[in-house]
Amino acid sequence: MSRIVRIHEYGDASVLRIEDVAVPAPAADEVQIAVKAIGINRAEVMFRNHAYLQKAEFPSRLGYEAAGTVVTVGADVTGFAEGEAVSVIPPLDIARWGTYGEVANVPAGLVVKHPAALSFEEAAAVWMQYVTAWGALVEQAKLGEGDFVIVTAASSSVGLAAFQIARMVGATVIATTRTGAKRQALIDAGAHYVVATGEEDLVARVMEITDGQGARVVLDPVGGPSFEPLTESMARGGILLEYGALSGEPTPFPLFSVLGKSLTLKGYLYSEIVSDDAALDRAKAFIVAGLESGALKPRIARTFPLDAIQDAHRFLESNDQIGKVVVTV
Repeated sequence: MSRIVRIHEYGDASVLRIEDVAVPAPAADEVQIAVKAIGINRAEVMFRNHAYLQKAEFPSRLGYEAAGTVVTVGADVTGFAEGEAVSVIPPLDIARWGTYGEVANVPAGLVVKHPAALSFEEAAAVWMQYVTAWGALVEQAKLGEGDFVIVTAASSSVGLAAFQIARMVGATVIATTRTGAKRQALIDAGAHYVVATGEEDLVARVMEITDGQGARVVLDPVGGPSFEPLTESMARGGILLEYGALSGEPTPFPLFSVLGKSLTLKGYLYSEIVSDDAALDRAKAFIVAGLESGALKPRIARTFPLDAIQDAHRFLESNDQIGKVVVTV
């Protein structure tokens, strides 16, 4: 029996239960890992709240990210040995391959031998944020030398990953945040410029920074009323990648900006990369190289023990922290 986090109903963090569960042997194409650390994501909060793309079948496991050591492998799996340190690229099914707990079975193709210099806590905080940001900025937007990119929700783990990836390819980062309270922290985390949208005119400030050209790329998980000023801040022929709906308010369609600047507005999901083997291989190569060189380094906001999994969720929901929340096992 292993201690596994499950939910038996939707609700607030109190529905997360640690239970003794018999975890089956891995399937032929799976790796079973002894989990040492878990990365906590807003996607899991949304799943728990019944606000996610995937629905639960109770009782349900949950969790996308983990790092640990190999326990055993399925019959068709090669290349992994018992005791090896590995981390998990989030799979496409949050429940079937849930990582919250002492043991997890995960698809072998999504298991990575991460650089040895990473701690288990850091390794558990890598793949969701870096694959999400890489897929949007590099794979789809073709961000490169001389580009300006606006990153909203900049203090999130994906936002911080976007800073580092943009710097790796020679782009300039314009981060947005509501107030100036986090300005220096975001600069220290890698943003070249920070615009406090509650205190400054976003469009005017971006045009000032870009000498009137606007930003070619926007990475936004918010939507809502901020959508129009973002498109007004873009360069002709630019692309906006929308990967969330944190606002909760209606998102207007900025018709005149789109027409006048020939803009591309694209809905983007992390799963686009994970479900494409070739793209995922490119992502792995880029990210591992960045981790090995030190250009990519996950930032951890706070760690909790597994027994405090409810507190970890509450912290993520109630704090606009800079960096990733991690649970140690």
